[in-house]
Amino acid sequence: MVKNNEKLAQEIVEAVGGKNNIHSSTNCMTRVRMNVKDRSIIDEERLKNTEGVMGVNDADTYQVIVGPGTAKKINDILVEKFDISESSSNSSNWEQNKQEVKGQQPQGKFKQALATIANIFIPMIPAIIAAGIFQGISGLLGTMIGEETISGDVWEGIRITFALIGNSFLGYFAIFTGVNAAKRFGATEALGGMIGAMSIAAPLIDLSTLVGLYDVDQPLNSILTTGKGGIIGVIFGVFILAKIEKAVRKRIPDVLDLMVTPIVTLLVTTLIFVFIIMPVSGFLSDWLVRGLSLIIGSENTFVSILSGYILAAAFLPMVLVGLHHGLIPIYAIQLEAFGGVSLFPVLAMAGAGQVGAAIAIYLLAKKVGDERLKGVISGALPAGILGIGEPLIYGVTLPLGKPFITAGLGAGFGGAYVMMMGVLANAWGPSGWVALPLMQEGMIHYAIGLIISYIGGFIITRLFIKEDDLRNANI
Repeated sequence: MVKNNEKLAQEIVEAVGGKNNIHSSTNCMTRVRMNVKDRSIIDEERLKNTEGVMGVNDADTYQVIVGPGTAKKINDILVEKFDISESSSNSSNWEQNKQEVKGQQPQGKFKQALATIANIFIPMIPAIIAAGIFQGISGLLGTMIGEETISGDVWEGIRITFALIGNSFLGYFAIFTGVNAAKRFGATEALGGMIGAMSIAAPLIDLSTLVGLYDVDQPLNSILTTGKGGIIGVIFGVFILAKIEKAVRKRIPDVLDLMVTPIVTLLVTTLIFVFIIMPVSGFLSDWLVRGLSLIIGSENTFVSILSGYILAAAFLPMVLVGLHHGLIPIYAIQLEAFGGVSLFPVLAMAGAGQVGAAIAIYLLAKKVGDERLKGVISGALPAGILGIGEPLIYGVTLPLGKPFITAGLGAGFGGAYVMMMGVLANAWGPSGWVALPLMQEGMIHYAIGLIISYIGGFIITRLFIKEDDLRNANI
């Protein structure tokens, strides 16, 4: 397996123009994301036809989809064997790369913002998944202990240990966000972490009370309190921190830089962050929560069903262009405001719709004798069932065209059901059955939603895709 990964990495490097054309790289769950210097020399056709490559996406970074697990291994090989810088851990390379890269397609400001947000959160995805699962199991054990289904110090010890693991990340999410935002914006990472820590630190309440911004009777309605503005505020705060730090460093003699720059930077940034950014971003977060409540958390059953259907049906195109990570701040805002995330379980149905569509296509492929397509589906289905959708997207539904649409239409039924039943998750990550332990409310309804999406994707694909569609397909 290692040898195959090294061969795949070699072929990817050759197809993108050699290692000298790759400035830096990183990975998410299924993609190797490369900062390429000159995209005009990439042999994209060769890359798409490389065995092990499921697809490419020419976005903010040049993304090669290779599947779960493989993406991390390929990126490690690029870093260790080809001496390519790892962009997720080297902010200076990222800043330099923005000036050096040539031949890239112009990106809109909105897409650039989403790409920046994605790159802040992508390195945290493994921790988010692990923390959410441990937190979910801890909550389940706590319920069972409370109902006396299980009892004893051993079970209580397990529950506390799992809660410790979950809270070690989710309880300090703002700090990790501050550190990663500092990497992206070129600030000192420890200072970015301090901005995140300030947003949840207890002395913030004392300061808010002193200046009359704290509501003792209704703390959550305070203009300034811990967590106000959430991670959106932390990201803006670290952005300002980076600007101030660079400006101060330019004006401070080298001999005083180590002492003066962080002190001045933190003092100025803190005043702006606490008294401007946190209240403003808190207002925006509250506005967003109210908007989400009207659409996502509506008590009107019809609105709830319709919004669930549309969101699940439209999610696959977002995955296609790699913008799905831009939803993470919304997940975090929901978690802070409601204690759970309702949007993630709904969007998770999109992958299940694809599974249903793929099964329908497999049966058609069997009829027409397309052994290659059967093999692709057989290899991609396990990942799809476990919640990794890219193998099915780039290997099956997207190349065929219509199944990419029918999969989403089928997934919508599962999304409508999950939304209607008020399913909540305590974290986010891969979808499918892997996400089941993340559901803090409505675990059984989440499972039913997956089955509904399987059936919906299968039926709609079977109705609209015929044997001739496969015979005429060029994949």
